[in-house]
Amino acid sequence: MSDFPIAGADAPAFALRDRNGTPLAFGDGESSAPATLLFFFKHDCATCDLTAPLVERLHGALAAEGLRVVGVSQDAPAQTTGFVDRHELSFAVALDTALEVSAEYGFDAVPALVLAGDPRQVLFSFEGFVKRDLLELTRLAAQACGAATPEIVRDEDQLPEHQPGCGSKVHDPDVARRLAVRRGAATLGARRVRIPIDDDPFEFMAAQGLDDGLPVVPPTEERVLRMLQGTMRPASAVVAHIPPNLAPATVEKIAVNAVMAGCRPEYLPVVIAATEAACTDAFNLHGVLATTYFATPVIVVNGPIRHEIGLNCGGNLFGQGFRANATIGRALQLLVRNVGGGRPGGVDMSTLGQPGKFTCCVGENEEESGWEPLHVERGFGRNTSTVTLFAGEAPRAIRDQLSRTARSLGASVGLCLEAMAHPKLHRMGEVLLVVSPEHARTFARDGYSKTDLRARIQEVTARPLRELLPDDECQKGMALSAIPRELLGSDGRPTPDALDTPLAKFKRDEDILIIVGGGTAGKFSAVLGGWASGTTGSIAVTREIRNERSSSA
Repeated sequence: MSDFPIAGADAPAFALRDRNGTPLAFGDGESSAPATLLFFFKHDCATCDLTAPLVERLHGALAAEGLRVVGVSQDAPAQTTGFVDRHELSFAVALDTALEVSAEYGFDAVPALVLAGDPRQVLFSFEGFVKRDLLELTRLAAQACGAATPEIVRDEDQLPEHQPGCGSKVHDPDVARRLAVRRGAATLGARRVRIPIDDDPFEFMAAQGLDDGLPVVPPTEERVLRMLQGTMRPASAVVAHIPPNLAPATVEKIAVNAVMAGCRPEYLPVVIAATEAACTDAFNLHGVLATTYFATPVIVVNGPIRHEIGLNCGGNLFGQGFRANATIGRALQLLVRNVGGGRPGGVDMSTLGQPGKFTCCVGENEEESGWEPLHVERGFGRNTSTVTLFAGEAPRAIRDQLSRTARSLGASVGLCLEAMAHPKLHRMGEVLLVVSPEHARTFARDGYSKTDLRARIQEVTARPLRELLPDDECQKGMALSAIPRELLGSDGRPTPDALDTPLAKFKRDEDILIIVGGGTAGKFSAVLGGWASGTTGSIAVTREIRNERSSSA
């Protein structure tokens, strides 16, 4: 039922912006007009089309007498412009794209018209189109302005006596839920689980298998609603289908798991983008889960959002003490467990696992790097916020406190990377190299680019094929299927000349992903080995983090 303010009530004050971003307010003493007419509309409403020319006539007739007319559009700027141009409207139009003003006014249908005197007392209001009410509104507007009543309804208009309006956008289910979030009164689509009054909520959730071995935050309705304030996306929108069960992850389900992980609402867009990246065919989350190897999703965040949410990019980069890092990575892991069904001992078959299976999320220390950051290398603008998902092992140390030249330091890095998985396994896929700021400065002094560093790594890791094949001293080595076909003879074995051919550690230079991270003191870098590459493995995926929060969130 409509809660539209009636005569004698106060019209709620508001502050919006017009299509050019200029502030446009009503109430609180911003105008001394004797009367203000508010005209709420949306672009695809036939009754709004019927009413708009009449409101324009009223504005033309009484604007000089002091009547202020403010249109309030429920649409985006482009749709609003189409409506304004179609009806040649000359009065100011504010954008209520978040629909919070429309919700506060409480009408059920558009058009909705409110005539308010000074200060803000409602003189008349109605919804839809009622010719009798329009004529009364016109009379009262003229009276408030001390003017004669204009004739805005003409015989040739052939207006109906009454025409129902169109439903206000605030009643769209997803919009209504989002607006209810703002008021703290929303209901969610998820199934409720009632915890017995005598049960400890942490023990109850553990018994239900909803945790990761550490206590999780109970996702009460209040907490989930607050989490949803971090996005403008509809709560029911499906972001991705999460392996292994390919279960749909709605924004609401992501919010639930983000609460459980301990996230703040401003982290939610990062978790959503990470979910999108993880569920691509290229990343192959099902394979990352099912492998017996150590691989787990490693989240690298770039762009301005790092500072907006307090993400650690510096000292103790992979360590404890930073809520954003710890909880964003954990939220993705809980989604995989609770929505996708990827649990240890089931689909998750990792032989040993690693701490990153709890959480692994870091930010690149772009400010301490002389290189283009990772996301710029991958085609995004520097001021664009992104997540890159990499299927990686736990970080391992690269220790070199003596090298004073980029060439020497590059050799140290390459020799450490050669041990990835096994020194005799060459032509590997992706790897993530984390260069500390002190090491980055050494490279910068010699003008070493990322391309130079990758080439140096490939140079120092190149070994003759004969040294990489299994032998009696070490029966582990490159499989014949991994050797380039041009090095094999007709019998499928390496040719004698091929045995002396050097093979670098990585199949392609660009498979060496490089970021700068960590504290500014300490000549220690790190490497996170990758999993299998190609169609049977995983390829790093970068996704933009959309600016999803409303201006009033």
